[in-house]
Amino acid sequence: MAQKNKARKSSLSRLPGNKSYKFIPYLLPGIIGLAIIVIIPFVWNIYLSFTRWRGVGPTKFIGLSNWKKLFSDATFWQSFLNSFWIIVAIVVIPTILGLFISSLLTDVIQKKFGGKVSSLLRALFYLPQLLPVAVAAIIMGWIFRPEDGAVNALLEKIGLGSLQHNWLGSPDSALPILMLILVWIQLGYPIVIFMSGLQRVDPELYEAASLDGANWWQKFRVVTLPSIIPELLVVILTATIGALKTFAPVYLLTKGGPGTSTTVPSYYSYNQFFQVQQVGYGATISTALTVVIIVFAVVFTIVQRRVEKNMV
Repeated sequence: MAQKNKARKSSLSRLPGNKSYKFIPYLLPGIIGLAIIVIIPFVWNIYLSFTRWRGVGPTKFIGLSNWKKLFSDATFWQSFLNSFWIIVAIVVIPTILGLFISSLLTDVIQKKFGGKVSSLLRALFYLPQLLPVAVAAIIMGWIFRPEDGAVNALLEKIGLGSLQHNWLGSPDSALPILMLILVWIQLGYPIVIFMSGLQRVDPELYEAASLDGANWWQKFRVVTLPSIIPELLVVILTATIGALKTFAPVYLLTKGGPGTSTTVPSYYSYNQFFQVQQVGYGATISTALTVVIIVFAVVFTIVQRRVEKNMV
């Protein structure tokens, strides 16, 4: 009888209405870490955006003055315009190239030369992602250095010395060269994601399309692209957020210059924090950037759910 009562209590404890909170202690370390690393600094940053503070001494509450200054700050709006081009370099170009390259590696290279060759090429494309950003920036800085960089040396060797240029130090070329470097760094990410998505596509779909006389482009448009919509949405979301937060390549390669030609919001905020020592205004810039990222992530997630719902 006692065993029956014990079994009955055990079964009742597993019912939906009998919630157990024994898991809470396991969540506490993560919650505490999130609060210390993210939530508390974020709230403090919002508070600082309403103050004037040089990083030392007492803070002075000034209301909306920093925000009024922000909306009339030409450098701030220029930095967001530069962020648009950074998004093109990190999201648009790598995603488009990644779609075609991953499809070629899966549908053509893998079939003709085998999986090892396809995997090797995939790894080569992904290699820049494995390099620390500082290392990648130093390598590219050497390549585009005006005095003895590889690009200018090559131009001189082939008789095109007149085309030598200060690639990262001129307003007309700094942003395009920075975009080129970011494309090189970012390209491997969508390729790996898309190739993993293509592994679950039924090969019979490609065989049926081939029997119907479809060429590579038709198979890509009808079979490949619809099959990797979830991966495509993930790449766009994560890469766009990464593009809006871009800091290290700008800091290491151009310092936001020449002038403001490569300044982005994250670097502009850093500049106000640590170089100009206008901590309150730097907090305002970073808060505005955070709001933009949150709004984009929420809107894109809603759109993503609707798209995936329509696919079911």
